Amino acid sequence: MVCKLTPSAPRLILFAGHAGTGKSTLAKKALPLIIEKTGEDFFFLDKDTAYGAFSAHVMQLTTQNPNDRDSPFYLENLRDWEYQGLIDIARENLLLGVNVILVGPFSREIQSGRMFDAQALGVPPQTNIRIAWIDLDEFEAKKRMEKRADPRDEWKLTHWNQYANRRTKPPTHALLHRFDNSVFNDSDFEKLVDELVK
Repeated sequence: MVCKLTPSAPRLILFAGHAGTGKSTLAKKALPLIIEKTGEDFFFLDKDTAYGAFSAHVMQLTTQNPNDRDSPFYLENLRDWEYQGLIDIARENLLLGVNVILVGPFSREIQSGRMFDAQALGVPPQTNIRIAWIDLDEFEAKKRMEKRADPRDEWKLTHWNQYANRRTKPPTHALLHRFDNSVFNDSDFEKLVDELVK
């Protein structure tokens, strides 16, 4: 959704976290609140929407498993290019003065500090960056992934211990706001949105 430009200080709001935490659901729930509170519109960019079909095709051609999103082969040969593509699309919009809500795990990019740094991202230096990190206990995340039965979770669920070792906590940073999605609370969610639009 793009209706108005924000020429002075575009916003980049990232909903990040590990698989099964509810990033996409919460980002979509937050979008109308963010628009209401800022009076601005946003380009909505979700990793699964942008690269789901493409990555499935590539993995089918290479490993004969279109749902592979976590094997060592995927992580070495496709993962970083997907994330770079997302950042490139976000950058192009921000340079045009268009606000962006970006949805994806981004754990590696957040750990490195890159997602906090406008210069490292190549976005306008005045970009207002905020990150919502969605927390969910490992066992609850696993339970929700089993319930949603998404074929893309198959590798994670089959190799859970190996995957769980990659579930790192985000660094503490003024631009990062954590939200516990174990039991959804409207008041806490509104506080999160307020932090994201400050």
